Amino acid sequence: MGSKGADAQPTAADYDSLVRRLRDLEDKEALRALMIRGWRALDRKDWQTWIACWAEEAVLEFGPWEKTHGKEAVRAKVEEAESPYPSMQHHILNMHFDIEGNRATGIGYMWFVAVTAPGKASSPYSMGGPYDWEFRRGPNGWLLVRQRLGVWWTDGEDTLKTFE
Repeated sequence: MGSKGADAQPTAADYDSLVRRLRDLEDKEALRALMIRGWRALDRKDWQTWIACWAEEAVLEFGPWEKTHGKEAVRAKVEEAESPYPSMQHHILNMHFDIEGNRATGIGYMWFVAVTAPGKASSPYSMGGPYDWEFRRGPNGWLLVRQRLGVWWTDGEDTLKTFE
């Protein structure tokens, strides 16, 4: 632990440092699990599990849409947009989190793929871009407070036109 040699006993400072580093790793894993649980729920259209990942004061900022405030408004907007797709895959890539007490920020990349018509899985619509998140820790763990999502690219045709 310390740099005093192999036989030196760990100090209180060594233990404090270890506890801080372990807490940071646990928090980062909890945030990663929150995001994966929520976005897998989107693929299943399990709106209840997905919205449970959000705080009441939620804010969603998504490229083509106006800013959406409030947990239920966020749920309604996303459910309306994504319900028509026969199937979807939400990929969250390159996640990174910074923890500061009971607040955290995060970044990642989105790769979204949706089937736009039943039986036409070979021509999906996809898009990608950066995520920017803010979180807070509550009595039951971490919740998403704000999500900003930009669209850097698209591929295929969004025949349902829900992301315009």
